[in-house]
Amino acid sequence: MVSLNVDLVAKCHAHLKNRRSMSLSQYLKKVTHLNFSNKNIEDIGDISMCRNLTVLYLYDNRLTQICNLDFACSLTHLYMQNNNIKRIERLSCLQRLAKLYLGGNNISVVEGLEQLTELRELHLEGQRLPPGEKLLFMPRSLLAVSESLNVLNISNNNIDEIQELAVLKQLKQLFVANNQLQDVAELEAVFSQWPELCRMDLSGNPVCHKPKYWDTVITVCRKLEELDGKEISEFSRQFLKNWKASREVKKKVREERLMTGPTAYLFPAPHPGHTVCSTMTRRSLNSGPAECRHTVVQSGTKTIAR
Repeated sequence: MVSLNVDLVAKCHAHLKNRRSMSLSQYLKKVTHLNFSNKNIEDIGDISMCRNLTVLYLYDNRLTQICNLDFACSLTHLYMQNNNIKRIERLSCLQRLAKLYLGGNNISVVEGLEQLTELRELHLEGQRLPPGEKLLFMPRSLLAVSESLNVLNISNNNIDEIQELAVLKQLKQLFVANNQLQDVAELEAVFSQWPELCRMDLSGNPVCHKPKYWDTVITVCRKLEELDGKEISEFSRQFLKNWKASREVKKKVREERLMTGPTAYLFPAPHPGHTVCSTMTRRSLNSGPAECRHTVVQSGTKTIAR
């Protein structure tokens, strides 16, 4: 089994062209970046001597868990995509972590983020989920990163609703392509909670085929610059904004007409062959004696009575 440990780091150190006369101990204390991607690593051992580590690349390996990183208090970037990790755990000591890449693993629940209050980017796309299951979110973890998270990638995870993500008030970029989102009204309600959203990808969701999908998203997300890989021009945004305003005005006018318009009453004919039609205005019903105009039609002769 290949393990990330001091011996493996030492081999990397031995091949450094610019190591000069630096000893391994000195190197371990000063190193800030370690790249051990695609090395068939199955476990993270003791590398606690790398106390100044800020960036760690461990993608494309065979890791099954996150462990032995408690020492890395300075770590800001962690790349662990395309492994076999099942849980987000043991990250509480990484309080400076700003970017976490965990796409392409076996994670089914977004959890373990309670101490990551400086996390700005979270990448969880394409989890290998059991058939019929979807990626779930723990409310406590979402709340913990609600004031810091700017970028969220949860594409290809069989997600059918995002209501619980509304707490992410600082979200600027959302990638949720190839999921099962269908409800335009739900999306509209959630997007209205993200005033800073400027880039979003919803392509591959059933909702994209709903009428007025594009128009609705653009009018709700006022700072959106790109949707589903397409740039949104300022002209398009202003046109849709004016169209929405015009529609709201027309709706208001219709409602006022329904409230104040005339009401027709049909009175029974006083005599066979006679028809009496009376129109009473709502104004007359509300203020004093009713004004009534009758039209009597008999044998082709019209008589108007007041």
